[in-house]
Amino acid sequence: MDKLAEIMAAKRQALEAAIRPVRDSELERLAQNARTGASFRDALARPDRLSVIAEIKRKSPSAGEIADPTLNAVDQARQYVNAEADCLSILTDHDYFGGSMQDLWEVIEFLEVHNRKTPCLRKDFMVHPVQVVEAAEAGARCILIIVRALNDDAIRALDSAARLAGLDALYEIHEAAELERALRFEPSIIGVNNRDLKRFQTDLAVSESLIPQIPEGIVRVSESGIFTPGDAERARDCGADAILVGEALMNAEDCDALMQAFHEA
Repeated sequence: MDKLAEIMAAKRQALEAAIRPVRDSELERLAQNARTGASFRDALARPDRLSVIAEIKRKSPSAGEIADPTLNAVDQARQYVNAEADCLSILTDHDYFGGSMQDLWEVIEFLEVHNRKTPCLRKDFMVHPVQVVEAAEAGARCILIIVRALNDDAIRALDSAARLAGLDALYEIHEAAELERALRFEPSIIGVNNRDLKRFQTDLAVSESLIPQIPEGIVRVSESGIFTPGDAERARDCGADAILVGEALMNAEDCDALMQAFHEA
């Protein structure tokens, strides 16, 4: 079994007790109560600079332990917001990434208390609309749809739930066939994951191959394997509007300086 299949099987098992029908009316009520400010997509669509989605994660299957397991997500979010991150990505998977829904709730509460409008992505392995409800209730503005991990019916259900709840969906792809599938759902954001989630090997050439194939009007994100301003420049040169960065920013001695360098790539 490849690693992504293992993770998805574990996620489905962990979610079994929470599965329930999700009505359109419930999702529509969540949309009515959504946070004001720019959408996740619009926050990334900046013509003046390369946008940055700054990710909070404590560990990963590829990198192992990235930060202290007791790291305070709010403290990390404060660093990112002060460094002018355009959006935040908050891992809510516990077993493989050391995150939690509590991280998401606490970060968004911090943003609201301090009147910061930075939109947040619930970064998790989404398999059922009930997870969209959880994301919207916490105040997230976007969910992740991993095309490789889901059949078309599951993608359609998640996409519909997100739209009804007023959330964007970041469609994640790694191959040309996945891009073709994603485009059937008219996504507004597509992320090219430079990391192969089957084997967790990373290559920025994946973005250089696929991002130019993404149609105009869709926000294009290069994800994973971006550690230096030179990496960010490669993403920008192939047409990326934004980059998603976790490990490099989590470990940066000067988060502000690295964020600025990414923006200026």
